[in-house]
Amino acid sequence: MKLSIVSPVYRAENIVDELVRRVVDEVQKITLDFELILVEDGSPDNSWDAIERNCIIDKRVKGIKLSRNFGQHYAITAGLDNAKGDYIIIMDCDLQDNPNSIRLLIDKLNEGFDIVFTKRKKRNHTLFKKITAKLYNYMIGILADKKFDVEMGSMIAIQQNAANAFLGLKDKDRLYIQMFKWIGFKQTNITVEHDKRFEGESTYTLVKLITLALQGLISHSNKLLKLSILFGIIISFLSFLIVIIIIIAYFVQGFSPGWPSIFIGISFATGIILLSNGILGIYIGKIFEQVKDRPLFIVESKLNLEQ
Repeated sequence: MKLSIVSPVYRAENIVDELVRRVVDEVQKITLDFELILVEDGSPDNSWDAIERNCIIDKRVKGIKLSRNFGQHYAITAGLDNAKGDYIIIMDCDLQDNPNSIRLLIDKLNEGFDIVFTKRKKRNHTLFKKITAKLYNYMIGILADKKFDVEMGSMIAIQQNAANAFLGLKDKDRLYIQMFKWIGFKQTNITVEHDKRFEGESTYTLVKLITLALQGLISHSNKLLKLSILFGIIISFLSFLIVIIIIIAYFVQGFSPGWPSIFIGISFATGIILLSNGILGIYIGKIFEQVKDRPLFIVESKLNLEQ
């Protein structure tokens, strides 16, 4: 059995050495036939220097340097594109996912599963991030007709056939957990511990989290477009009722100007129109990005891998 561990690296110059040490120590208990692929995602610090140092020390450590910051999900795609293992583990570099869980994931794959997800016993995140995660789960449950478990972890294990199916998808919006759920195969999940971040803070700012949430909603549902149609129907119906009321009021008590109510009605209708156009514009923008057919990522250099 050849095992591949793929980990995207960003702002982790002080974590890489510990990550390699702990992963190698744990994996060696399972198999000596493994590779640890570290994908440097255009990090502004010295993460690549740390990866280079470990690649020189241990040839089983492989390095991929992307030409710029493409994002976590694209870095994972780059790692999977170079992974040779029959079994592949995807994990973050911050060590919140404990390498001790690798054995549990491998055991599940050995039972015949193609994809094994992880669920966290307790999220070691800030209260703000926990609340926003639950709100996102609620919103996507409404808008996407599907509820995504916010306790689902970023660490997963897959067989090579699932990796090939994932790489065959050319979606520009690559939320890998949702994509692996979508491709099917035999899936299960296990519960694991969620440790505190080894060093530093998460690089996901509020703006990035909002962007990621919007990306998830748009990529997995067209319900926003359907809702804009529903809003249009409701407003048209209300406008028709208002016309009837105005005609009746004219014959009952005479004409009354009512400028405030007219202004409010026009403003409300205009807002709904702009909202609908904005939603349509987002989808058109996604189509524009997809049809350009640019590569998902660009590799600048590799270490201990075929160039």
